[in-house]
Amino acid sequence: MKNFALIGAAGYIAPRHMKAIKETGSNLIAALDTFDSVGVIDSYFPNADFFVEFERFDRHISKLQFENKVQLDYVSICTPNYLHDSHIRFALRQGADAICEKPLVLNPWNIDSLKQIEKETGNRIWNILQLRVHPSIIALKDKIANGPKDKIYDVDLTYLTSRGHWYYTSWKGDNTKSGGIATNIGVHFYDMLSWIFGDVKENVIHLHTHDRASGYLELERARVRWFLSINDEVLPKEIVGKGQRTYRSITIEGEELEFSEGFGDLHTTSYEEILKGNGYGIEDARQAIEIVHNIRNSEPIGLKGDYHPFAKKALSAHPFQKKN
Repeated sequence: MKNFALIGAAGYIAPRHMKAIKETGSNLIAALDTFDSVGVIDSYFPNADFFVEFERFDRHISKLQFENKVQLDYVSICTPNYLHDSHIRFALRQGADAICEKPLVLNPWNIDSLKQIEKETGNRIWNILQLRVHPSIIALKDKIANGPKDKIYDVDLTYLTSRGHWYYTSWKGDNTKSGGIATNIGVHFYDMLSWIFGDVKENVIHLHTHDRASGYLELERARVRWFLSINDEVLPKEIVGKGQRTYRSITIEGEELEFSEGFGDLHTTSYEEILKGNGYGIEDARQAIEIVHNIRNSEPIGLKGDYHPFAKKALSAHPFQKKN
């Protein structure tokens, strides 16, 4: 049985980590979050110690190890994006491996620094890249790998996940903390596509505003037009008519990739592989981090070249913008 600590216990994704820890036969000994609405822990580890202050959490972990001889094996990290780097460092300093939600870090140079700490401590940094263990995605990767070696595929990625005004007040609406829309809601798609279709050859940004981003990503084996948005005004009419607020579509050569099911156990599968030493490490995260960093720091060229059709949709004012 491995011992875990969890940083970021009150967030949306934290229960999936708790479930994965439990289902792999491991134990959660301590959890931390500045927000104390964490009753979900009772469903998994009611005896886990919980803290709302990092300093007390840090002291508790140290006492467990040095006074009670309890070895901490892993620290799972589900905190806001800009804190991942610091919390990963904490995990490794405790002699534990880090298991971190995506994005692993916000900038490519953070990866280089963390690799050095890995080398110095001998502990590992693992990234949750759950799309890589989704059966439909694995099947697609195999299909592309076994298909014509010279074929370049045309891919359209559309991901619309509506968010209310709260989004802009939270850390997610602060680009310095979240990395912006492409990082916050798109990084796992860029990782998946580059995992399947190869290295980046060109990364063009057509549009990048507070509520949407769109561009063209050329990979070794694919030409990808992509569009991401958190604004419900860009949802297709048929989706709105169904009362839905999310729309996800990936087409390859005009054929829809069906992967709407099978997400429930992907974190557990990821944990199982990590515990075997077969998880996705820090270098596996690099290309997606480079993609979103370039998107965040590139000047949009406007609607030129091969752009996603949704990029033509009417722009919207920021909800906090004062009206005349």
